[in-house]
Amino acid sequence: MELRYDKSDLLQALEVLRKGGIILYPTDTVWGIGCDATNEEAVRKIFALKQRSDAKAMICLLDAPGKLQGYVDTVPEMAWDLIDCAIRPMTIIYPGAKNVAPSLIAEDGSLGIRITSEPFTQALCTALHKPLVSTSANISGEPTARNFAQISEPIRQGVDYIVQFRQHDMTEAQPSSIVKLGINNEVKVIRE
Repeated sequence: MELRYDKSDLLQALEVLRKGGIILYPTDTVWGIGCDATNEEAVRKIFALKQRSDAKAMICLLDAPGKLQGYVDTVPEMAWDLIDCAIRPMTIIYPGAKNVAPSLIAEDGSLGIRITSEPFTQALCTALHKPLVSTSANISGEPTARNFAQISEPIRQGVDYIVQFRQHDMTEAQPSSIVKLGINNEVKVIRE
């Protein structure tokens, strides 16, 4: 049976994002801390909450592959095949990032993006009309929370809104695989 989210939950999360706030939300992998990926101030709030160096980039979620070109200069041809063939969530690091908060862009100009197939995050990205930051819901260096129950109190207290959807789902989620693509279709597997 497919879980269905409450529209008011989605609208509350959207309102917080539009005001520059940060949310705790379920993704197609582990629970994430997120914000509008174009809002530098909101991105900095997440770095502060996670106690994470801004030298370590965070990824973004998009709801459709067709939106990639709005956030990277060139989508390497291989990316389309990887997206089509992925059997589990895959984050692809693209060269030539653009139109996102500067602190999301790695020193080499790249940006990690995952096309989400999870219904809540898809709807949130669609309604926001922007990418959504997605970083694991933990203090940097601590174990990744595999479900909502494992998220520490400092993280819960540090966000502006906690999504209600899937809080009772005790499935132990796995992080996405990560692949880095070069402009000439070079491939480097970062995490399987």
